[in-house]
Amino acid sequence: MGASFVIDDMQTPIRVLQSLRQQADDNPYVKQVVAAVSAHAEVAWFSWRTALFGRYDVLHVHWPEFLLRAPERSRGLQYALFLALIARTALSRRPIVRTLHNLEPHEGANRVERFLLELLDRHTRMWIRLNPVTAERAPQTATILHGHYRDWFARFDVPDSVPGRLLYFGLIRPYKGVETLLDAFLGLDPDLVPEAELRIVGHASSAALRDRIVDACNADARVGALLSYVDDGTLATEIGQAELVVLPFRRMLNSGSLLLALSLNRPVLVPRNEANEALAEEVGPGWVYLYDGELDGDVLLGALWQVRNVPRTPMPDFSRREWADAGDRHYRAYLAALRGEAVEA
Repeated sequence: MGASFVIDDMQTPIRVLQSLRQQADDNPYVKQVVAAVSAHAEVAWFSWRTALFGRYDVLHVHWPEFLLRAPERSRGLQYALFLALIARTALSRRPIVRTLHNLEPHEGANRVERFLLELLDRHTRMWIRLNPVTAERAPQTATILHGHYRDWFARFDVPDSVPGRLLYFGLIRPYKGVETLLDAFLGLDPDLVPEAELRIVGHASSAALRDRIVDACNADARVGALLSYVDDGTLATEIGQAELVVLPFRRMLNSGSLLLALSLNRPVLVPRNEANEALAEEVGPGWVYLYDGELDGDVLLGALWQVRNVPRTPMPDFSRREWADAGDRHYRAYLAALRGEAVEA
């Protein structure tokens, strides 16, 4: 069993229901959260049976839109289940704790989904922000920095970087700017960086995106792609071979890809925003490079020059992102939500 807290002078074990299913094993962030929290509390993976009829004390929600869009049921039934879940937590006074991975669903939401997500927001008792710049939300917000991936990938060999290799990796969605990256790289004068090459690794979310990347590969031998989901060992190899990882997201708040690249000691080029500026300062010089405006060939050229000429520390500073600390902070956030108290700093 997990740790205990006092309610009405009784010792009661905390049981936390995560909003994701165990078989959704492609996200090491959530698995590391579960492992860290399990040192303090009992943790259950999501099922609708448990959510509506099972025993738990706290519902911890990640990406709530996932609960609305499961493919195995009709959309109407999914909405009804979601509404029933909110009703159950409200009537039983089970607190909802919500991690703000992003401020809104990446693929947007229809009118009914917006209503249900706003209803969930109104019933959320504790918000967890993953960086210090996201605005706090009522009734209270805990700051628990997104943990690193060093331990998760420690079992894999990481090869030496290939000079000139630029890499984008991760799910390829419209908002992630891969088309912009392709245009920028194709505009890079090969005489200036003869060894430059671009590697795209990840599953394309649409046929149009996939075709755009395939066309670029066919048009320029410097561009290569692996357009599929890849296992962690393959990912470690692809990231390791990069001299520079490029993530030209049009919207960027908490990027697991950014932290993963840094966890494998590879510098990253990202658009300038408040969150990325804070991370660049936190991890130390020479690891996070920021650009303003539109990504183009000159930006890529300048970033490569910096990677090769700007001194950097042996590895990024992740001293504030250890998982043991994250587990303790999650546990204290759960306690505060249960007791209706202010979360400890």
